[in-house]
Amino acid sequence: MTQLALDAEALYSDLLRGVKAIHTPSTRLIGIHSGGAWLAERVQKDLGLADAPGSISSAMHRDDFAQRGLSDGGQTQLSFDVNGADILLFDDVLYTGRTIRAALNELFDYGRPASVKLVVLVDRGGRELPVQADVVAARITLPATQSLALIRDDAGRFSFQVETV
Repeated sequence: MTQLALDAEALYSDLLRGVKAIHTPSTRLIGIHSGGAWLAERVQKDLGLADAPGSISSAMHRDDFAQRGLSDGGQTQLSFDVNGADILLFDDVLYTGRTIRAALNELFDYGRPASVKLVVLVDRGGRELPVQADVVAARITLPATQSLALIRDDAGRFSFQVETV
């Protein structure tokens, strides 16, 4: 494991500016477990929003569920009705698009939102599905043999970790 020389805290500041530009009083925040949920929680706090963000698991709808199982998939927790809601869906790293597809399937199990906009900290390219983020703090390229993960320390500060897969 190595640390990436990409400043996650600076990228978070860029992401927050992008969210402020599209957030409305009726917007609801949902983060994909775990990095996306961390981002949604921090945005909620930094924008002073009263309503807690939702957290969504993509585990049950993944097309590689047989290989991955439920490990670190978290649980979906939505304390609000998604029917007719304008949703900002947060993820830490956008790569193939398969996690987003699975998260959308899970979200639609709970209702039909009016709109869903995707907010990601890093888009690393390599798309296998036609998924595009509405707010992106950075675009990078990594070889397919490496994975990028957001990590959060005890103080809530973000950094990145690169692993060889």
